[in-house]
Amino acid sequence: MHIDERSRYLKEMGITEWSVRSTANDSEPTASPTAESQHAIPNQEPKVYWLFYGQAPGGDQERLFQNMILALGLLPKEWEWRSPTNTQTPNTHLPCVAFAFGEQAAQVLSGEQEPLTQLRDVVLEIAGQDIPLIASFDLAHCLNRPKDKALVWQDLLLARSVLQSL
Repeated sequence: MHIDERSRYLKEMGITEWSVRSTANDSEPTASPTAESQHAIPNQEPKVYWLFYGQAPGGDQERLFQNMILALGLLPKEWEWRSPTNTQTPNTHLPCVAFAFGEQAAQVLSGEQEPLTQLRDVVLEIAGQDIPLIASFDLAHCLNRPKDKALVWQDLLLARSVLQSL
């Protein structure tokens, strides 16, 4: 994915500035959640695994979520969407992080009862598992309050940082 295309996706999410941090080991991430991209990059192996939890997105929420996936540069094999009740351990050897969209998902997964404002900006854990969990606003909230998309992006960056430290 080109820088211009990423910038466009981030702009749609209400994020005006961002920068790519790279190390000598990192290559330019290339991703798209479509089947086309899987065929375009057949030899690229997944390096990380994301579990996204919340109410299944549809319509504009699905579009926003797909833009987030593209902005993160995730391959289709590097993530899955789950219901908050699905706490089955993922079948992967890759470093894994969970991301909860919404207060209810965050509370169900973590076992905590605090409001979302207190669960955000903290690295939680899926109850009974050794999988880090980051809580954020749900997608409907982001569409109703576009300025909060930047906060969700910060939460996604926190999750990516946690993954990089695993």
